[in-house]
Amino acid sequence: MAKIVLLENIHPSAVEVFTAAGFDDITTHAGSLPPDALRDALQGASVVGIRSRTHLDAGIIEGLPDLRVIGCFCIGTNQVDLDSAMAHGMPVFNAPFSNTRSVAELVLAEAILLLRRIPEKNLRVHQGHWDKSASGAFETRGKTLGIIGYGNIGSQVGILAEALGMRVIFHDVETKLPLGNSRAYPDLSALLAEADVVTLHVPGGVSTENIINEATLSQMKRGAILINASRGTVVDIAALRAALDAGLLRGAALDVFPVEPKSVDEPLKSPLIGLPNVILTPHIGGSTMESQENIGKEVAEKLVRYIQGGTTKGAVNFPELPHQDLAGASRILHVHRNEPGALATLNAVFAQRKINIVSQQLQTKGRIGYVLTDIADPADPALVDALRQLPITVRCDLL
Repeated sequence: MAKIVLLENIHPSAVEVFTAAGFDDITTHAGSLPPDALRDALQGASVVGIRSRTHLDAGIIEGLPDLRVIGCFCIGTNQVDLDSAMAHGMPVFNAPFSNTRSVAELVLAEAILLLRRIPEKNLRVHQGHWDKSASGAFETRGKTLGIIGYGNIGSQVGILAEALGMRVIFHDVETKLPLGNSRAYPDLSALLAEADVVTLHVPGGVSTENIINEATLSQMKRGAILINASRGTVVDIAALRAALDAGLLRGAALDVFPVEPKSVDEPLKSPLIGLPNVILTPHIGGSTMESQENIGKEVAEKLVRYIQGGTTKGAVNFPELPHQDLAGASRILHVHRNEPGALATLNAVFAQRKINIVSQQLQTKGRIGYVLTDIADPADPALVDALRQLPITVRCDLL
């Protein structure tokens, strides 16, 4: 039976899924662990579940020969060395959809608060001032929302914004079908020039690093609001501070940062600290009880499907094979180097032993191939050992 280790206070819904599937060797940790303690905690584990603070680098992955699969109970997977996991035959799963609504609601809430100057008014009341002036305070109705990155979250933000009476425009590097009355803007500068509120929903990486910088900030409509709940690296913070100081922007809201604190008691270090027209939140876009429960279920179900059936649909670093009921007496999961003749080499082992293949699925991705083979008779350890000895084999497991 698989040993499962869950870190960082993953929602109990995940344990419920594993338990319902018949797994009882489950260890949970309330937080992340330092590297040495992490290695010790994961020894012998077949399944590990993490959130954003636990980093599984190549060194840790290489030292865990029993580990078969990794679950990121969040959207991002930057905390895992995906190439190393692939090279060791480990699929990595995440939850790209479960916190969509939570992030979208936060973005719209921040837009409303900043348009109404609520952060400043709130601070003034706490300081003993009763400023009832309407100066600089606006309704969301009739304003233009510019969405950069029209994926799962960006499109959801657009739908909610239209319900508030906002005009929605979006920019994406891929052609996307507009939802509702939203309009695509292939030219980013045109979107920036028209939007009263700009919200970012793009992935991390080199292609999006500092896409909001001195040049793009200068293209924004004067008095606009910038919201970033995507990745901390997509905004040049120094340039944003300069734009705020110069009065080019009305305000900003950030939920992610280039460098984030590692613990609850570590303060955020940012040039934006102390600005009354800036909302800073501690990476909580998806941190609602509803989203965490949904994430727990979504990722745990993917992990169970892999452990019980070899299904890799939705894996971020691995050939994707959909669920298929067991067609024979045994199922063998074989990960191999993606080389010509690999499948023939694999099947030669079955032929030599006069083993009948009932069903077989193959998919490749990059350097590896993944085969699910159902055979008519129960597999013996000698067969699995023979498959593991093949020069092409990365990993071989028997369900």
